[in-house]
Amino acid sequence: MGRAVPAVTRALDILELFLDRPTLSAPEITERLGLPRTTVHELVTTLTERAYLIPTPGQPTRYRLGMRLFQLGSVFADQLDLAHEAREAAQLVAAECDETVHVAVLDGTDVVYIAKADSTHPVRMVSAVGRRLPAHCTGVGKMLLSGLTSEALDAAYPLDGELTAMTDHSVTSPVRLRAHLDDIRRQGLSYDECESNEAVFCVAAPVYDHTPAMVAGMSISVPSIRWDDRRREEWSALVRKGAAILSQRLGHRPSPTR
Repeated sequence: MGRAVPAVTRALDILELFLDRPTLSAPEITERLGLPRTTVHELVTTLTERAYLIPTPGQPTRYRLGMRLFQLGSVFADQLDLAHEAREAAQLVAAECDETVHVAVLDGTDVVYIAKADSTHPVRMVSAVGRRLPAHCTGVGKMLLSGLTSEALDAAYPLDGELTAMTDHSVTSPVRLRAHLDDIRRQGLSYDECESNEAVFCVAAPVYDHTPAMVAGMSISVPSIRWDDRRREEWSALVRKGAAILSQRLGHRPSPTR
């Protein structure tokens, strides 16, 4: 590999400052990066000339991100392939836990599996890409349902209706489903405790894109013979990390912690 070019690195450092602040002045950039004022002035001038930065209207001494970055970001978004990125992220997680990892999307009241990485254990979950399951019976499905608006949820699951059961543990009450979804929103994780398969537990986390909408869910599925409190804690942390990696690949940027 070649040597990193210091001037390019500094220019990128300047642009990345705007991830946390909508506008910055040259003195603020100088202070935050610890660079000489003349260096910052030259870099900001160059970035402005190339439309990577533009002066803020009414505040010409302050700068914001320019149209050129939007154009590049749009090209990046157009080239994203959710299924491809999901496969790679699922494989990374499966390599760490050696359990079956799925990524699924919501289609009406069903989930559709778009990516899968298998466990190497002789006893493992049997599933396939393209399979559809009732969303309310799966961990990944309930995670995706938690991202719906109240209006969309009411339309899909009227309170006076009854939900199909896949096992004796499935949620069949719309009221109980809403209570589950409230818990999922608070925790940021969803569990399937033998609700879609009598012998399988799952834990799922949300996947976001650059918009930032919840576009998918990632789950780790574990046969009940290998599921216990320790594994629940470990795989919960791992699927959260894996979903965050996939979200980052899709252009998601988490909100700054306040």
